[in-house]
Amino acid sequence: MENLYEATVERYRKYVMPTYAPKILFVRGEGARLWDADGREYLDFATGISVCNLGHCHPGVTAAIQKQAATLVHVSNLYMNEVMPRLAEKLITNCFDGVVFFANSGAEANEGMFKFARKIGNATGRNEIISMDNSFHGRTLATLAATGRAKYRKGFEPDMPGFKQVPFNDIDALRNAITEKTCAVVLEPVQGEGGILPADPEYLKQVRALCDEKGILLLFDEVQCGMGRLGTRFAWQSFGVEPDAFSMAKAIANGLPMGGFIVQRKYAETLTPGTHASTFGGTALVSAAALAVQEAFDRENVLENCRIQGEYLRTRLAEIGKKYSFVKGVRGMGLMIGVVLDREAATLAGLCLKQNLVVLTAGETVLRLLPRLNLTRAEADEGIARISAALEELNTLIQKG
Repeated sequence: MENLYEATVERYRKYVMPTYAPKILFVRGEGARLWDADGREYLDFATGISVCNLGHCHPGVTAAIQKQAATLVHVSNLYMNEVMPRLAEKLITNCFDGVVFFANSGAEANEGMFKFARKIGNATGRNEIISMDNSFHGRTLATLAATGRAKYRKGFEPDMPGFKQVPFNDIDALRNAITEKTCAVVLEPVQGEGGILPADPEYLKQVRALCDEKGILLLFDEVQCGMGRLGTRFAWQSFGVEPDAFSMAKAIANGLPMGGFIVQRKYAETLTPGTHASTFGGTALVSAAALAVQEAFDRENVLENCRIQGEYLRTRLAEIGKKYSFVKGVRGMGLMIGVVLDREAATLAGLCLKQNLVVLTAGETVLRLLPRLNLTRAEADEGIARISAALEELNTLIQKG
């Protein structure tokens, strides 16, 4: 009889391009739990990198996928399906007034948003976009050029022209960088890959005012920090600063691939037929899943729970962290949480995995926690206990030298 794990590893080795190095084979998920091929149970505090924000196999999302899969999956955007505009209406009803473009991923959403900004800017000879140091906007050539972490661009030079970076949370640096070629500023309200670094609320207000003063667009990348992760449906709502456009992806359809961007109503006619497209953007199947996500937000008190459990986790982890000199603090918003260390976080992440807790790292020295937004208090306590055990084991290793 075929050993599933060994056979899967061999197929990866022979047939899958080695851009990842996975070690665990997960075969089932439910709520905050995952099970591997050997039947071991894990508590998931990563949610597929903030994708399964409602947990694994959420009943409402699963039912919507099953029903739509048996009805209509795809017809292309040369024809209408009735689900996509219903999803767009639901998003806009809970946002500022505007219109949506649907794509497949965060990188594609950001690419489209950059094209939107250049389409406007090029009318007056402006096509440069300013982004932030330490930012992450995707793996395509344009989103790499916007990304403020050089390690991701290494080997893929030359950088696509038209992008430059400035320090995050520094309004003077941004002001000094704006020229007659600048058409937009793009930033993450909370930097994810860069280390769970929230924007200063006053800084965001100053950026909004500066963009208005200079007549340039303000773009937010909400791919990781959006869709409820901060305790508001959209990340900008946590800061009270409206962008001209913002991108979203990851959690929109709770595991099915979807991205998109929303622009203010006054820019609704910028991208017209033939100027931008996506074959799989907004298919009936994925739109049905995404609509079920929005309906769960409405029915299940998800956002308030995110705020409550996030504050609880950050408070408890900060208390525990005080015991260890290598823990420098806990930061974040909602259920986007970083435990900041004085060393690389990969070892601690590995020790958490030994405790059957799935976590992530960010910015090299940050343990990144992205649990499901409908996390229970019991699951929060369980996660805290497992992180505490991992911290104690790391402390022992450090003391042993």
